[in-house]
This record gives sequence, C-alpha cells and structure tokens, in this order.
Amino acid sequence: MNYYTTAETPLGELIIAEEEDRITRLFLSQEDWVDWKETVQNTEHKETPNLAEAKQQLQEYFAGERKTFSLPLSQKGTPFQQKVWQALERIPYGESRSYADIAAAVGSPKAVRAVGQANKRNDLPIFVPCHRVIGKNSALTGYAGSKTEIKAFLLNIERISYKEK
Repeated sequence: MNYYTTAETPLGELIIAEEEDRITRLFLSQEDWVDWKETVQNTEHKETPNLAEAKQQLQEYFAGERKTFSLPLSQKGTPFQQKVWQALERIPYGESRSYADIAAAVGSPKAVRAVGQANKRNDLPIFVPCHRVIGKNSALTGYAGSKTEIKAFLLNIERISYKEK
C-alpha cells in the first residue's frame, strides 16, 4: 500500500509518499503527483508516523531550524544512480558541489552528464539534496527537470551563492 500526505511550504503544497514504511517520493508539483498517482495502485491519503515526521522535518527545514534529515528513505534506481544519491546526501547544508565533483566522488570522473541525469531522476528532492549541485562555474543549472526557480529558492534558504545562467 502507498500512502501520502501534503505539506504546506513556502514552495506551495508538496506531496510526500510512503511505501512499506519508507519515504519514497517528494513531489514538487501537482502535475508530477497526478502523473505518478495514475500509474500506482492502492494509494491512500493517510498521514502515517513516517509521513508526519517527514512533514515536520520539511517545515523545520523551511523555517531554518533543520540542516539534515533523518528519515527512512528509499528510491529505486540503477547502481550508479544510487551512488550519486548517496554522494548528494553527504553534501553539507549550506555548501554546494559541481556535477564534476559528484562524478569524481562516485569514481566516474567523466560521467558528469550521467550525474545530471541521476539528479533529474531523484524522487526525493530536498531530502536528497540535489539542489546543492550547481555548474562548475557556480552556474544555476536544471533542477527536477526544469524547475530552476525552486532550486534558486532552496539555495537561497541555505545561503549558497550561485550565478544566474
């Protein structure tokens, strides 16, 4: 069974999903949520303890009171994507890394574009902080597909400097 709840944030209403007692998705837009919900069976709006905790931690993050998340997270991906997502979780609050930095960190220094694709496939944005990855020259680059305004907002919360593309 899949459960979900909503969280009111400065970005608007975000939707958090859980499956088998693990947080599996954070939707930044209603469109993404609707697309996902249409493909998934057995989805119920219910605020489980994990979803309530995820919602609370998000609210603390947006209030500037939380710098790390401690949630049971799970997302499906290739071994390479998993390595990238683990590397993202090691980027401290308030710091950024380039795509090349992440590629090197996962042992594939030439896989810069693949790192970008892994970031794009991250189903747990904010919790797995792909927004902290910016261009080599500090340029603001894509986020969650094409949501660079959300990335800029999150970088500003964390006081991470960047250059407009």
